[in-house]
Amino acid sequence: MMHLPELIQDLGFILITAAMVTLIFKKLNQPVVLGYLIAGFLVSSHVPYFPNVKDVASIKIWAEIGIIVLLFGLGLEFSFKKLAQTGRSATITAIFEVIFMLVSGFIFGQIMGWNQIDSLYLGGILSISSTAIIIRAFDELGLKSQKFVSLVFGVLIVEDIVAILLLVLLSTVAISRELSGQELIFSGFRLGFFLILWFIVGIYMLPTIMRKIKKYLNNETMLIVSLGLCLAMVSIATFAGFSPALGAFVMGSILAETTEGPRIEKILHPIKDLFAAVFFVSVGMMIDPAILQQYAWQIVLITLITIAGKVLSTSVGALISGVSFRHSVQAGMSLAQIGEFSFIIATLGLTLKVTSDFLYPIAVSVSAITTFATPYLIRNSDRLQNFLRHKLPENFFMRVEKYQTAFVAEQSEAGLVKILWRAYGWKTLINGVLVFAIILAGVLLRPRFGDYISFAIVCFLSIPFYWAMCFSQPSKFLTETELIRLHRLDIGVFIGRNILGFLFALYAVSSFMTLNSWQGLVSFAALTLLVFFGSTSQVFYQKIETKFMNNLVYESPTRKPKLAPWDASLATFTINPNSKYVGLTLLDSKIKETYNVTVALVERGESKHLAPDRGLILMPFDKLYLIGIDEQVHKLGIELETSAYKDGESTTESYKLRSVRVTISSPFVNKTIRESSIREKTSGLIVGIERNGEHIISPDSSMEILVDDILWIVGDYDKINRLRS
Repeated sequence: MMHLPELIQDLGFILITAAMVTLIFKKLNQPVVLGYLIAGFLVSSHVPYFPNVKDVASIKIWAEIGIIVLLFGLGLEFSFKKLAQTGRSATITAIFEVIFMLVSGFIFGQIMGWNQIDSLYLGGILSISSTAIIIRAFDELGLKSQKFVSLVFGVLIVEDIVAILLLVLLSTVAISRELSGQELIFSGFRLGFFLILWFIVGIYMLPTIMRKIKKYLNNETMLIVSLGLCLAMVSIATFAGFSPALGAFVMGSILAETTEGPRIEKILHPIKDLFAAVFFVSVGMMIDPAILQQYAWQIVLITLITIAGKVLSTSVGALISGVSFRHSVQAGMSLAQIGEFSFIIATLGLTLKVTSDFLYPIAVSVSAITTFATPYLIRNSDRLQNFLRHKLPENFFMRVEKYQTAFVAEQSEAGLVKILWRAYGWKTLINGVLVFAIILAGVLLRPRFGDYISFAIVCFLSIPFYWAMCFSQPSKFLTETELIRLHRLDIGVFIGRNILGFLFALYAVSSFMTLNSWQGLVSFAALTLLVFFGSTSQVFYQKIETKFMNNLVYESPTRKPKLAPWDASLATFTINPNSKYVGLTLLDSKIKETYNVTVALVERGESKHLAPDRGLILMPFDKLYLIGIDEQVHKLGIELETSAYKDGESTTESYKLRSVRVTISSPFVNKTIRESSIREKTSGLIVGIERNGEHIISPDSSMEILVDDILWIVGDYDKINRLRS
């Protein structure tokens, strides 16, 4: 009789059990991840009346491969462009929520008498929400068109990168076995340095290599190449002292920036599903009923802390970032669960043998309970915010609305710090990292080539990047107004950049020879002269930068235009050629009268009609920007589903939402909106009026404008500013 390895039997058994359980969960409309967890519990040694997995050690290795493939897939879905597009609100909300939950988890662990490492890992486990569960819930509830959903997705994108940082920092704590602030700060800087370096080198090299071998890349070879690159980066990350998961995520995010990213993501999808199933089943195998029974009340308390803490922290973070009260509460109720990243953090603690045995099953139990609760929380978010509106004092909401009005009105104004960062900051950071990496590489070469040759190699390789730090032109993505403001700071910027270059030059020379020797002084002077008179370096750097930007398939970071005030949302629809609206004027379409929704902008090819005349005839493939309350836009979306399809977001930077306060000397006091000629003066329209604390969305053109009204106008940014002045 032939012998079949136990691993093959175990894998077959695991997959059959997982398939049966997940089919049942599909039938019950429950998340598949929970099915995997239960399947893992059934095949574990804790269920005596069910066949068990025999080769547990090999399954754990497969689970580690599952984490790598899962993180590689998440990296492919993640994109640095997406991170740039999440906006200020999502970033502020995510950071506030993560810090709040990290601290809350740590404090609760300390109150329970746990050690510092267990408490810190509990905080990390509770910090990250589940992308897969939230997306599934939104799909099932049909909420993807609502305004708060874009905020939730932005928060999830930021949480992805924060989770990777947590993995590295928690690994550092595990190695040192203590909470050292200095060690954490050093690890954070080290992580940032390697992330930027890997990203720059990867984006510069990989797309070029992919283009050269593209004709040989069918789906099979593309899968082999991408997985090979993934495992190579895993090895590099491990050699550099980071976790394998970080390397997989980094390679996925680098490939996501290339033209082949979507293709790789599609090819990898079934592989990722297979290994994700093995990983989640292995998670379920570690659920110990005895531990669950022993820590039952802690599980209940941690579940309550997770739900209440995430609802509170996300809502408060969103309010701080200028989001309306209603949308803040909706986002908080949507993010009140933990999921796949929490399992990975818990697995890290077990793998490094730094956390107690009880922490893992507690994390799994809390995840299961909060996953079940997620759809009900989302469904009742409006009910909660209505309840809070009745219970909280009116003065609170007046303050919130006043803060939100000020925040929204000012966030379009770029401060000098923001302009300086866009002009020189990112470029200085990238080139500084490259110079530092070249110096470190030269130090490693010293034993082989000696001080002088190693220093000469460093100078030769780093001079183009020195020149870019000190003398390169500002970013081409600045507006004319921003360039004028930047020009006023020329002297200060020139001095600051050259001081930074001077410090880098000192560090480079001191890494190879003493500065108080004649060799050090001559080397420093030579390096300085080469940078100042390096016209050849300028040409070489510009070629490098152009190639990097082309490989990145770079587009100026675009966001959905902020054209809708308060709780109103902006939705974009493209008219199908067979739509019943084709050939009708805006007046005849009766969109405003039927749904109380304003058509703010019509894009037709290269032309854009802001505040379109009601006589404008709608044509096939016109893109309509609609402003209205979530429910109104949603109803119109349902009506248009058979005749128009939702299209991707686009923007035009010249159109902004701005507020104008009406004073007693304003020329349009006591005039109707139509008589005020604001449409003609701003190439825009009034989409909202704030009057005595009341918000009037999509006001009728016959409404009179009164003193102290705050008019919210969507129109040409410069024209509205002239109107305000």
